[in-house]
Amino acid sequence: MREFSLPALYEVPTDGNLTDIVRRNATQHPDVAVIARKVGGVWQDVTARDFLAQVRSAAKGLIASGVQPGDRVGLMSRTRYEWTLLDFAIWSVGAVTVPVYETSSAEQVQWILGDSGATACIVELDSHAAVVASVREALPALKNVWQIEAGALEELDRAGRDISDATVEERSSLAKADDPATIVYTSGTTGRPKGCVLTHRSFFAECGNLVERLRPLFRTGECSVLLFLPLAHVFGRLVEVASMMAPIKLGHVPDIKNLTDELAAFRPTLILGVPRVFEKVYNSARAKAQADGKGRIFDRAADTAIAYSKALEAPEGPSFGLRLKHKVFDKLVYSKLRAVLGGRGEYAISGGAPLGERLGHFFRGIGFTVLEGYGLTESCAATAFNPWDRQKMGTVGQPLPGSVIRIADDGEVLLHGEHLFKEYWNNPAATQEALGDGWFHTGDLGTLDEDGYLRITGRKKEIIVTAGGKNVAPAVIEDRIRAHALVSECMVVGDGRPFVGALITLDEEFLRRWCAEHGKPADSTPASLREDPDLLAAIQTAVDDGNAAVSKAESVRKFRILPFQFTEEAGHLTPSMKLKRNVVAKECADEIEALYAK
Repeated sequence: MREFSLPALYEVPTDGNLTDIVRRNATQHPDVAVIARKVGGVWQDVTARDFLAQVRSAAKGLIASGVQPGDRVGLMSRTRYEWTLLDFAIWSVGAVTVPVYETSSAEQVQWILGDSGATACIVELDSHAAVVASVREALPALKNVWQIEAGALEELDRAGRDISDATVEERSSLAKADDPATIVYTSGTTGRPKGCVLTHRSFFAECGNLVERLRPLFRTGECSVLLFLPLAHVFGRLVEVASMMAPIKLGHVPDIKNLTDELAAFRPTLILGVPRVFEKVYNSARAKAQADGKGRIFDRAADTAIAYSKALEAPEGPSFGLRLKHKVFDKLVYSKLRAVLGGRGEYAISGGAPLGERLGHFFRGIGFTVLEGYGLTESCAATAFNPWDRQKMGTVGQPLPGSVIRIADDGEVLLHGEHLFKEYWNNPAATQEALGDGWFHTGDLGTLDEDGYLRITGRKKEIIVTAGGKNVAPAVIEDRIRAHALVSECMVVGDGRPFVGALITLDEEFLRRWCAEHGKPADSTPASLREDPDLLAAIQTAVDDGNAAVSKAESVRKFRILPFQFTEEAGHLTPSMKLKRNVVAKECADEIEALYAK
C-alpha cells in the first residue's frame, strides 16, 4: 500500500488556543487532580481550580515584567511541575515557549535563544543561570532571566499583584489556532539545530486525536501518567498537553536514577517512555533473577510470556497448557514485574526508536502492553501509533486520525495533516525543502501494510552502500544489538567497505554485574576488558541476534568494543540521545580502520 489515512476524531477549534484547556478543566472538573507535585518527598494533588490560579499568577508576573504577545520565552529546566506551570503561563500571555535542554552547552544556548530572539528566559538551577550569563552579551534581545530554584514563581507572583484577572483573560485569548505555541529546536545530528514552529493547532490535532483514539488510557479521575521524559523534547510536551486535554493526573520526575521508587510511589496507570527504559526494566529483572539463582525460572517465564502474547494473535488463542503455565508464572514472576512498573498500569506508549518484537511480546505477555508509535519534532510527536484494541507487533501503528501517511517511490515516509509544524524559524530554504510540495518529507524509509500499519526500515541519509553495492539500513541491526543488556550504543559502519562492521560501547552498570558473575576484577573498565574473550563472546551473542534480522550481506562481520562511552558532552549524541554519526566516524576513524585491517 502506498497511502493510508484515518478520519479525524477531534475537531480543532479555529479561534482557540491551548490555554482554553486549563480554563475548561477549572470549570468542568474544578476538584479533579490534574497534577500531582512532589513536596517534601510526598506527592500532593493539585486540582484543576488551583492549577489555573497558579498559572494566572505566573502569567501576571510575566505581563508586569514586560513580556509581550508573540515574544519568545526560553525555558531551560529538568522535567518538573514548574515546567508545565510556566509553559501554560507563557501561553496565557500570548507568548511562545522556546524549550532548551538542561544539558545544553553555552554555544547551544546562545544559538537557540539568539536564533529565536528570546526576550526572556526561565532557568532552573545555578548551573543553568551561569550558562545563560556566560552568553548574555551575545543576546541583545534578552531582557529578563528568572531562576526556578531561586524563587522565580514567588518573584513573578509579587511582580504581578497589580495585574487583574481580566488582563490575563484578555491576553489568554489573543493567540489563535494557527499562531505559534512553541519553537522546538531539532536535535541537530548534522549542522545547526533548526527551530520547528509548532502551532496551537498542531497540539490540538495531535493530542485531541491521540486522546480520543486511546480514550480507555485517558479516563478522567481514574488514570494517571508519570512524566520522566525531557519536556524540552516534543514527546514530553505531548504527554503534558494530552494529560491536560483528557484531563488525567500528571506527575513529573526530574531524575530517572530513582525511577523505580517513583513509579512505586506514584503508581501511574500509563507510562510513556523510550525503548531503553523498557529494555532496562527487562534486563534489570533478568540480572536480579540470575544473581538470586533464579535465572532459569525467569527465562522460562519470559519464553512463556512471549509465546502467550504471540498466541493472542491466533484465531484459537493460547492453548490450555499455555494458559496454565502463564497463570503459574504470573504469580511467580509477572506480578512482581508489574509491581516494579507501579502495579496499576496496563499500558505504555513507546517512541523514539524501535522497541523490537521480542520485547513487545514479552511485556504484553506479562500483562503490560507497550504500544509502539513513531513521530518527529516536525509532526508534533506521534504521527503513527498502535491503537490499544488493534495492536500489530513490529509496526509503529496506523496514522494519527485526521492525517495521511504516504510512501514515496524511493520508500521515504511522507506526511500530511493539521498536526505538522508550520515552518522552520528563520529558515525559509529548509522549510521549502521539507514542505514545498505540500507533504512533509521525513527522511525516514518505511512500508505500509494492507491495514495501513507503518514499519520504519531506516533513514535515507544513513543508508550505507558497501563496496559490493549492497544498500544497508543500519537502524534495524543497531536496535537489535542495542537491546542486549551489556550494550549501551552501537553504530554500524561499512560505507564503501567490503563488509559491514560495528562500533559498540558498553553499559557500565551491567558490565559491573557481568564482571561479578564471571570472576572479573571489580575495577574492570571497558578499556581493560575490550579484548577479553569472555566479554567478546557475550557481545557476539548480541551481534548474532542483530544479524538474525537481516540478510547475510547486511550482517555485521566484525565489531570493535570502544574503551569509552558516546556522550552528549563529547559531541557524540544530541540532547535527545541520537547518534551524530559523522562525529563518531571522524573521532573513531582509527577504530573503523582496525575493523578492516588484514
